[in-house]
Amino acid sequence: MVDFTLWDIVRNLLLAARWTVALSLIAFIGGGIVGMALLVARTARWPGAETFVAGYVQLFQGTPLLMQLFLAYFGLALFGYETSAWTAASVALTLYTSAFLVEIWRGCVAAVPKGQWEAAQSLALNFGEQLRYVVLPQASRIAIAPTVGFLVQVIKGTALASVIGFVELTKAGTMITNATFAPFLVYSCVALMYFALCFPVSLYARTLERKLNANNR
Repeated sequence: MVDFTLWDIVRNLLLAARWTVALSLIAFIGGGIVGMALLVARTARWPGAETFVAGYVQLFQGTPLLMQLFLAYFGLALFGYETSAWTAASVALTLYTSAFLVEIWRGCVAAVPKGQWEAAQSLALNFGEQLRYVVLPQASRIAIAPTVGFLVQVIKGTALASVIGFVELTKAGTMITNATFAPFLVYSCVALMYFALCFPVSLYARTLERKLNANNR
């Protein structure tokens, strides 16, 4: 048993929390880029795109994130590609995030009245211009609150990366617990740090939702 003070525990957890934040941002930004590409492909109705995106969403929403992390970390090794825990976690969480964001955004685009598309077509705008200048500005107002709210799920989802050896907040808590034999104290600190990360995001999402609803009245 290693003698850790409370400050030692908190300091080490704060250091690990940096990687939780970094992984969350990579997954959220990367997932947003992939999700937007899938949204455009599905909205444009390219041949086979709707079927592909629907299958993609069902695959990543219908399987546990834990299994996706295992496949990303151990599956590539079967084909001779050695990958780090950092890379595997980033890829798995990015794909997982994109599958949810594309559905959130698809619903927001569908909420834009059909007449807006027709009005854009009457102005002789091509599909890209219709999205950029007419549809997406309106859909983004609806999408902001649920998108920010989903970031909370991404932050909490990073905890599963600990199973493949990625040293983030949960993994650091487990390592400190093994050294101190003080699980209640350590995991209480871990829980408080997750709360400190997630609560401001949840609060901001609710504030945005109220503000947008007030503006639409």
